[in-house]
Amino acid sequence: MDGFILYYARNSLMDTAPGTDHAATDPRKMVITFLVLVFIFSGVFWYLTMKTPQVAENAGALWWYVIGAMWCPATAAVITRLLYQRNLNGFGTRPGKPVWLAAAILIPIAAGLFMFGTAWITGIAPFDPNSAAAIFSVSFLPAFLVGIAFNCFAAAGEEFGWRGLLVPELARFMGFTRLALLSGAIWTAWHIPMILFGTYHGTGSVLYSLAVFVPSVMGAGLVIAWLRIISGSIWVAVLFHGFWNYFIQQVYPAMTEMTDAGEMMLGEFGWFAAAFYVALALVFWHLRERLPRLPAEGV
Repeated sequence: MDGFILYYARNSLMDTAPGTDHAATDPRKMVITFLVLVFIFSGVFWYLTMKTPQVAENAGALWWYVIGAMWCPATAAVITRLLYQRNLNGFGTRPGKPVWLAAAILIPIAAGLFMFGTAWITGIAPFDPNSAAAIFSVSFLPAFLVGIAFNCFAAAGEEFGWRGLLVPELARFMGFTRLALLSGAIWTAWHIPMILFGTYHGTGSVLYSLAVFVPSVMGAGLVIAWLRIISGSIWVAVLFHGFWNYFIQQVYPAMTEMTDAGEMMLGEFGWFAAAFYVALALVFWHLRERLPRLPAEGV
């Protein structure tokens, strides 16, 4: 039975079939190579962002720099797999069970509704019925679908790196707690240059943005790693990330009359997201025994 569990975990994580050369690769070398490439590629876009004045006429260029940076992890992951494996096995491109795809969509939607709904009910940031009516109208549907598709596309650039390569390769030589914390810390660190030198931060001080962003992303990283491992699919990570970005950055804010207190509470740089994702991460960490045994835990 232990042998079957180990086989299932290895193949569900790596998306490889018997006979491929993935198992012969050194996961530590792959992780190091991937991270070096990610930070080299991303450094180009970080530099361009720092050198570009943050004024209205440069908004288009800055937007493209963000998208370019988001696709650096995927680019680095593809190069790493080709370099070491001579193939692209291991990303987890099978869709997996529908229940995990549904969870990846519903969790960020529910989290955002809980966050903004609390602000609406308490009056911290009032609900805007006129904007909500426009968003829920039939005429908004095409824009809604385009927004979802684009945000998932942008998220895929990150997720094929972080959860497509980093998480499954870490799982080959460490257990879930360590890999979730390490992958989350790396994911968090990758965002910091854009917070410090770019436009990716809240309306308050940069220190406040960092203080709430770090626990939020660390917590979300653990949750997404859990979903990636149990589903064996990269698409759960793409959907989770894409839906979170779209609903938290665009849909729910559009239905909200923002206030100073609301700015401190809501969104990716609000205290509510930090508290919520730390709590949710603890729940998923408690459920780690439900995960298939990782390859590192079977040796």
